[in-house]
Amino acid sequence: MAVLTIRTFGDPVLRQKARAVEDVDDVHRRLSQDMMETMRVAPGVGLAAPQVGVLERLFTWEVEDEFGTIVNPVITKRSRKMYEDEEGCLSLPGLVYPVERHVGVRVAGLDENGIPLEIDAEDHVARVFQHEIDHLDGVLFVDRLDPERRREAMRTIREAELGLSGAPPGDPARAL
Repeated sequence: MAVLTIRTFGDPVLRQKARAVEDVDDVHRRLSQDMMETMRVAPGVGLAAPQVGVLERLFTWEVEDEFGTIVNPVITKRSRKMYEDEEGCLSLPGLVYPVERHVGVRVAGLDENGIPLEIDAEDHVARVFQHEIDHLDGVLFVDRLDPERRREAMRTIREAELGLSGAPPGDPARAL
């Protein structure tokens, strides 16, 4: 397995919509393994293919003792109930803000072997799935912030890029 380079804010690949995987093959299985290793080393709890420069609909995830890869994920059901919790992102290192998400989602797709799967996820796992599927659509968690928090986040990113402050505030262990 290899640790891949994680693309960070400003890289145009993060704003592009990923294309569906036509046939899950050995290349995708290897990518899945490398992404899982990269995510664990980072450390994070989710990693979408565009974050490592691959514009295909695939992400890996690991929350506590549950983990996996989902290819061509689609949210087929969302809870009505929403909740707000802090999110971070490996592509926006150190930046953490509260984001509102659905408490539960059902996600359908394929595993790394091309076998259909369907997962009912709640709470943190549901948050990870929603965050990673956003990545596959070119959406970053800062896009989901209210206007005031988004301006603050963008200011923090600009200051960090210019070296005007230390690392952005937040707990990197919460990175998705």
